[in-house]
Amino acid sequence: MGGIFFEVLYRPLYNLLVIIHDIFPWGGLGLAIILVTVAIKTVLLPLTYKSLKSQKEMQEMQPRIKAIREMYKDDQEKLAKELMGVYKAHNVNPFAACLPTILQLFVFIALYQALAAGIHDINPETLYSFVENPGIMSRMFFGIDLSKVSIPLGLAAGVLQYFQAKQMIHTRPPKEARGESASLDEDMTATMNQMTLTVLPIMMAVIGSTTLAGGLTLYIVVSTLLTLIMNVYFLKPSKAVKEVVPVK
Repeated sequence: MGGIFFEVLYRPLYNLLVIIHDIFPWGGLGLAIILVTVAIKTVLLPLTYKSLKSQKEMQEMQPRIKAIREMYKDDQEKLAKELMGVYKAHNVNPFAACLPTILQLFVFIALYQALAAGIHDINPETLYSFVENPGIMSRMFFGIDLSKVSIPLGLAAGVLQYFQAKQMIHTRPPKEARGESASLDEDMTATMNQMTLTVLPIMMAVIGSTTLAGGLTLYIVVSTLLTLIMNVYFLKPSKAVKEVVPVK
């Protein structure tokens, strides 16, 4: 484990789990995981907001993008220049959604390792000097042993993954608003949507029900639920978006 990864992500998360357990020992490891998940989402909220805001603005810009695609369909260089001009004018980065996902992937890995360690005896060498060592954290959460695979949590993770995928697909603009200049992109998008809506939820349910420790699956469940709530709030469609046709 790299030194930077250990000090910046793994060790703080490990200590945060222990601290919360020390404060709320009656909640055990389950409550600690839930509160850590909320804390992670809160810390990443500015980036998440920027990402979702960019997605929403991209949706609302589709009528104008459609007009630009139709006007410059025979001049790809001019088309690319005009599209970048629109993105710049609206201060939109088409790739802004990637950063929170990448950061959460690193957090997911660190939390996985922290949970794998946390369900066993506490390692005093990993604790900060001001953190009290509880010896071992209670692994039971509403009758579920978070150190073992949990089929109910695995199924819940799969169901929530399905609704999250469905939510994101429904927030995309309709095909007629996206233009018809890139049929290959449309086919690829349709394929990816189908995989996201079927394959990923099934994989999540299977992995959560057969492989992952219940503690990590609980993190996935809570994290996905919070994401669903944020998407409902931040991706509300505007009442109306007028089509703006560029002038040659």
